[in-house]
Parts: sequence; C-alpha cells; structure tokens
Amino acid sequence: MLALADAKNNVKYWETTPLAEMNNEQWEALCDGCGKCCVIKLEDVDDGTIYYTDIGCKLLDQNNCQCQNYPQRKKIVPDCVILKPDTLDTLPWMPSTCAYRLLHEDKPLPAWHPLVTGDPDSTHKAGQSVAGKIFTEGDIAEDDYPSHIKDWDEPTTEGKP
Repeated sequence: MLALADAKNNVKYWETTPLAEMNNEQWEALCDGCGKCCVIKLEDVDDGTIYYTDIGCKLLDQNNCQCQNYPQRKKIVPDCVILKPDTLDTLPWMPSTCAYRLLHEDKPLPAWHPLVTGDPDSTHKAGQSVAGKIFTEGDIAEDDYPSHIKDWDEPTTEGKP
C-alpha cells in the first residue's frame, strides 16, 4: 500500500517529489479516477478551442471511470495518450482538476482528491467524476458529437446529462 505521507514528518510525496522522479506506484496514485481525460474531446479547427463531451472512450467503464483494459489501452485505442512527465506541456486538454496538470503547474491537489482524503471514492462523492454521467463512444453517432459538449468544470452529482 502506498504511504500517503511520511508519518514522522507529515510529508506528502506529491508535495516533495518532482513528477519526473516519482516511481510508477506514486505516479499511478496521482490519478483521481475522474475519467475526464477519457471522454471524447472536440477541437475547433478555427481557433483551437478544446471542448469536452459526455461521451466516454470505448474502454472507459461508465460507472467507475476505470479503463476496462488499462495494460492494453494503447493497442486497442491507438490515439490513447499515455501520460508522462515530459508530455504534460503538450496536453492542453488535460482537465483543470487533474492532479498531473495541477502538480505540473505547481498547484496543490484539490481537497477532494483521494490522496488528500484517504478515501478512494472521494472524487465520485465530490461530484468530480464522469461516473454515471456519460454515454459510450459506440452508442453515439460521430455526427452527433457536437450536441454532446459538456462543461465538466461544473461538478454535478445527478445521472447522465
């Protein structure tokens, strides 16, 4: 089990360890399980604006926001982005609440983040995940994607939009 903090010094690894120096367990624990990075995003070709939708990748479990085949995701979904410390600058579409983005920008984790609360379900309880609020990619015609634009910065706790 990953230690959330050094009990003696109350030091939290995510506050002291640079992203590039984190081990795999620490890196993976940063993910809050919101699923926002795994929804289909649309880009305005005229001005480059990125829009999130309420349509999840075909591998995203709608209920728990977990990838259904995490080890093989890149083989199954070739445009799946594997997050790495050296690619964060190239991913302007990362959610504003994403721990990777926040730490990369020298900002603190939100109070509802599982590493802060110690509760693995705190992201869902805080209404910060897409669980129960998305459609599956295969169920929506690509021409209909624009009608599924969603602002995920506004937390909601109700069911699908």
